[in-house]
Amino acid sequence: MTRWFEGPLAAFDTETTGVDVEHDRIVSAALVVQDGADTEPRFLRWLVDPGVPVPDAARAVHGLTDAHLREYGAAPGPAVESMARALANEAEPGTPLVVMNAPFDLTLLDRELRRHRGLGLFGYLERTALCVLDPRVLDKYADRYRKGRRTLGDLCAHYGVPLTDAHDAAADALASLRLVRAMGRRYAQGGIGTMSPAELHVRQALWHAAQARGLEAWFARNGSPERCDPAWPLRPELPAAA
Repeated sequence: MTRWFEGPLAAFDTETTGVDVEHDRIVSAALVVQDGADTEPRFLRWLVDPGVPVPDAARAVHGLTDAHLREYGAAPGPAVESMARALANEAEPGTPLVVMNAPFDLTLLDRELRRHRGLGLFGYLERTALCVLDPRVLDKYADRYRKGRRTLGDLCAHYGVPLTDAHDAAADALASLRLVRAMGRRYAQGGIGTMSPAELHVRQALWHAAQARGLEAWFARNGSPERCDPAWPLRPELPAAA
């Protein structure tokens, strides 16, 4: 029997104008699909003209300029709808979707869809549901006491996964996909590799909430009022008054 980390997986990643999921915009995205651990991946890529200036800090990360996006980028409405339909196509046969720090990328896509199409991400998933694998949540559960940061680059180094062209959406998505395969293999005996993707999806919501509460408590002990959203893999929409 093929275990989930040896079978079909897809991975999604975005590059953006910033880190505020309620107000920032997608400037590029990629979906990587791999039918098995030893098969060639297939890529879908989107370049988007967000219609707003790209701040210097964001441009320094991904290198996408306003001029480049205006010349080569697609209009945001059709682009984000295409992304949502591509995710739905992969979810329909039950292919797990790998998203590093899922509450960021999936919430940002949801807000872009609401902004430009008046319909959130779940509106495109009427016939199915996403089954998400988040390397960040999985690693924090599997190796919770390991010290150090857990960015995509840090996790790839820890699990021996190559990461080239970091902050290119396609490169990051492919690295995330390879990363969860490596994690599944490492914990194949008595760990996350033994659970089904559906079980992992449910458990990650619980693990992420617990991780968020723990981090918020750490902030409080150090005198910081910072809040950590426990929602996973998608943050609820803010009330209009907020």
